Amino acid sequence: MPRYDEVLEKPGTVRLMLGNVAIARGFLEAGVQFVAAYPGTPSSEIVEALAYASRKLGVPYVEWSVNEKVALEAACGAAIAGARAVVAMKHVGLNVAADPFFSISYMGVEGALVVVSADDPWMWSSQNEQDNRWYGIHAYVLTIEPTGPQDALEAAKLALEYSSKLKKPVLLRSTTRISHTRAPQRLGKIDLEKLKPNGKFQHDPSRWTLIPQYARRHKLRLVEYWEELQESIHDFPLNGIEGVRGSGLAIVGVGIGYRYAREAVKKLGLEDQALIVRVSTSVPLPRKLAEDALEEGLVLVVEEGDPVVETQLKAYALEVGSKALIFGKRDGLLPLHGELRVEVVAAALAKIAGLEYEGARGGEDLGLELPPRPPVMCPGCPYRPVFYSLKRAANKLQVKPVYAGDIGCYSLGILPPFQVQDIILEMGGSIGSANGLAHVLDVSREPVIAIIGDSTFYHSGITPLLNAVYNGAPLLAIVLDNHTTAMTGHQPHPGTGNRADGRAAPCVDPEQIARGLGVEVYSVDAFDVKGVEETFANALSKVLKEKKPVVVVARGACILVALSEARRKGLQITPYMVVEDRCVGCGVCYKVFACPAISGRRDGKAKIDPALCTGCGVCVQVCPFNAIIPARQPNPEWHKIMRTAKPR
Repeated sequence: MPRYDEVLEKPGTVRLMLGNVAIARGFLEAGVQFVAAYPGTPSSEIVEALAYASRKLGVPYVEWSVNEKVALEAACGAAIAGARAVVAMKHVGLNVAADPFFSISYMGVEGALVVVSADDPWMWSSQNEQDNRWYGIHAYVLTIEPTGPQDALEAAKLALEYSSKLKKPVLLRSTTRISHTRAPQRLGKIDLEKLKPNGKFQHDPSRWTLIPQYARRHKLRLVEYWEELQESIHDFPLNGIEGVRGSGLAIVGVGIGYRYAREAVKKLGLEDQALIVRVSTSVPLPRKLAEDALEEGLVLVVEEGDPVVETQLKAYALEVGSKALIFGKRDGLLPLHGELRVEVVAAALAKIAGLEYEGARGGEDLGLELPPRPPVMCPGCPYRPVFYSLKRAANKLQVKPVYAGDIGCYSLGILPPFQVQDIILEMGGSIGSANGLAHVLDVSREPVIAIIGDSTFYHSGITPLLNAVYNGAPLLAIVLDNHTTAMTGHQPHPGTGNRADGRAAPCVDPEQIARGLGVEVYSVDAFDVKGVEETFANALSKVLKEKKPVVVVARGACILVALSEARRKGLQITPYMVVEDRCVGCGVCYKVFACPAISGRRDGKAKIDPALCTGCGVCVQVCPFNAIIPARQPNPEWHKIMRTAKPR
């Protein structure tokens, strides 16, 4: 587990903190008692920091749940019983958790419940850039946005406090730049007694059961609550007004959009000629702040993501008959995609203010062709020999599979030379979409292969596998088990044998689950090229012959975790080398197997960079001319660690 010492620093100190860690500290200061999450960038550090605090303090209770829906359901249960609960996820995780999200809005909570959604504009690590503030509108949930990492700590505290006061869930929306930027934070007090769960369930079916007769009453109360909130939420501490009233120009800065707006105003020299309306409670838009903006007559709405506040402001302007001109994203003045930039906001502001603005000088085209730097799997990654063997098995059977991929490091299998990801839909979408493919394709020529990681399998791969069994979908499901949730930072899952706070947990292997569903399962060592190839060929033949699903679990540790374990044990890893007079320059090792530690010389012969080589030894198996050998006697302990290492 990474160290997050700053999250437990003494009160009164000022620390430079990552936005996510500041959010975690804010929850601790507000007395959070129950935390659940599924890791996902850019949200993961929030719960990692809280888990670190839990390990050191013994409180609050923190867990990595199997997926976001379960995490939110668990947090709902805790909040219904009077605890102050937090659930965190990346933006697409709220899609998974949408069902309980809508329901808990109806019934409310007895304690407190904050749902953290870390949105990812420009999709730095995601399949879309959805703006989850729409969920706030759709579900009638108060949505709070920090205006930057500077007030991330305070926003988290206030979110939990307001949820406790309103007895309703609150959505705390962060974005990548808030979550992953550092800013100084003045730390408050952490009260250990407040962190201890003290739940007590109040038996009241009319409140806690959403059968139609009770749900109807809840909806009526929810609408009344929403009307009241629009009138009162303007006094939220992070909302505010600055600048000059009566100037005729208002800039509505929403969340981190406020920072961009403020810098743009300064860049244009409009500090004394504009009103800045700072909006942290973006859903619902406070009517008082809307009125303040509309009074100026000319309004620019600056917000990260979709025109959520702009839409609300225009609707309110229409409702009250305002003639104010409102600009933003809907008219194309600001882009509907990607992240905001100060230059873009300044250009938009200058346009509506009638100012000349050239903007920053663009970069000069030097006419140079830079060498490509595509992302690659790490040297020694267990996925590489699996993909290599999979391609060979398909060639051996003379078939052209359709590969349904998933979300994880193995998504890199989309790239040459492997190209074993034809579809990447969403978490768990590999086996799910393979169900449909298998029923409409001629699988004798185009067999369907689903590729999914271990953590993703636990998250959302089990039910589609059950569906394949029930409906007889002839598909091969490959579970890549590297003993961790690797891509988001090596968090534990049900197959690792440990929990978020470091305590031991039952270890549930993918094989156990698959066999329990009635699926035939093969287990292979991911680093055994010949064994993996034969297993894939046999499993695929069985799928084609018997027209039913088969599972192969390919197991090998994440090489980064294995290297960390080796360093802890003081093991010296033996690199491999090329015997020059045996190498014929066929390129199998660096073109077909594509290990990043191996490259081709000018004469085509291979060379191995000892600084990159992790000593996995798979290149020895793929070289057809026995031209690769260890530089010295390998340590057998290392090859054991490569197969079994798990994060600590």
